Amino acid sequence: MSKVYLVGAGPGDPELITLKGRRVLGEADCVLYDHLASEALLRHAPADAERVYVGKKRSAHAYSQEEISAMLVERARRGLTVVRLKGGDPFIFGRGGEEMEALAAAGIPFEVVPGVTTPLGIAAYCGVPLTHRSHTSVVTFVTGHSVDAIDWDRVGAAETLVVFMGLTHLRQIAAEIIARGRAAETPAMAVRWATRPDQQTVTGTLGDLADRVEAAGMKPPATIVIGEVVALRDQFNWYERLPLFGQRIVVTRAQGQAEEFGAKLQVLGAEVVEFPVIAIRPPEDWGPLDAAIERLGSYDWLLFTSVNGVRWFLERLDASVYDLRRLRARICAIGPATRRAVEALHLKVDVMPEEYVAESLLAAFGGEDLAGKRVLLPRAAVARDLIPSEFVRREARIDVVEAYRTVVPAESEPLAKEIFGGPRKPHWVTFTSSSTVKNFLALAGREALDGVRVASIGPVTSETARRHGLTVNVEASPFTMDGLIAALLRESS
Repeated sequence: MSKVYLVGAGPGDPELITLKGRRVLGEADCVLYDHLASEALLRHAPADAERVYVGKKRSAHAYSQEEISAMLVERARRGLTVVRLKGGDPFIFGRGGEEMEALAAAGIPFEVVPGVTTPLGIAAYCGVPLTHRSHTSVVTFVTGHSVDAIDWDRVGAAETLVVFMGLTHLRQIAAEIIARGRAAETPAMAVRWATRPDQQTVTGTLGDLADRVEAAGMKPPATIVIGEVVALRDQFNWYERLPLFGQRIVVTRAQGQAEEFGAKLQVLGAEVVEFPVIAIRPPEDWGPLDAAIERLGSYDWLLFTSVNGVRWFLERLDASVYDLRRLRARICAIGPATRRAVEALHLKVDVMPEEYVAESLLAAFGGEDLAGKRVLLPRAAVARDLIPSEFVRREARIDVVEAYRTVVPAESEPLAKEIFGGPRKPHWVTFTSSSTVKNFLALAGREALDGVRVASIGPVTSETARRHGLTVNVEASPFTMDGLIAALLRESS
């Protein structure tokens, strides 16, 4: 049965959507989303769901409110499940009431899923409680679109006053409030993109905030908070004190493999920009891997040099008539992430090197007699020959088979200009393999990194970067994703 859900997306941080909001997104046939709703939330919608941007900025409306309401009705009448994804909460200056009226008039079933409204996000992420027993017990919300339409005699004296969409008229609003007796020294602040890593906060007083906003170059959308509680920010401002707050960091890992790394950076306050320069594809010929799986029981060692190697080996094993019961080999994993991927299969890892590079892996086999041993190495189509060459030198019989290949994703090319050509260039680019370096340069060019610092996961990647004329500013130690984060933290401290 068709239904329309009016869903509050929260104030900006995509993790602040409710569980119900996320669930109904996963059931949507169509999502109509606002300018203020995080596009990251669209990932929760089915891949084949229609996505329609209906955002409204002050001077640029994709659609009128009447057109948006008509789109909701029309799609619901086609039998679709429609999610109207709105910044903040649908009923706090979100025009959810108007859309609900249109749906009710058309006889369309609907539900409203509340969201965290912007003032609550500001309170949490700026350290300014909107109520405080020692300062205020009254909060007033008002829209600043039409200054002359507000009864400032009634709202201007509110202990805590929150003005939505009032930045353009801030000077006039302040004058109206001061004219009615509010002290010009009353603490006040304006916040843009609250709860997001690019959150911008300007603090001052009712009398000078407009000048400070102008000096800071702050643009709409922004929310204004006026009242004594603003003075508590110096004590409670936790978010903007996170170690990577304000750092715009580009993650170059393949799509679908960047989320965990990006999430850890976001917890530390960073603004994460995904720029996948690698796409993982099946091998052009499954034959060699299929043949290796056919004789899986004959191998003494199984070497995994990446999580992708584990994943694609297992997928092809699952596609065969065999399973892991055919495996008798001992297993080597190059690092902790690869080890976890193996252990997720309830298999034990027999060897893991101290450092997570090919040279260290070979050192880990220093005391092992490899003569006559059969070894299987499922890996990417293009990789270093160091490991196979050394195993052959030590008289092992090693089969190097292509389990997957990496390609440059053409769909990322338009992102290069968007990320590196705009006014807000990234602070960092992270490289997690030699392939990410070479593919990045193929997509974006060397000039994209002018003024951008480079973070490398380890010496092999660093050497590739330097060979291509790049300066490596930090290098992970240990050579893992967590080590890369630790290197960024050291540089930012």
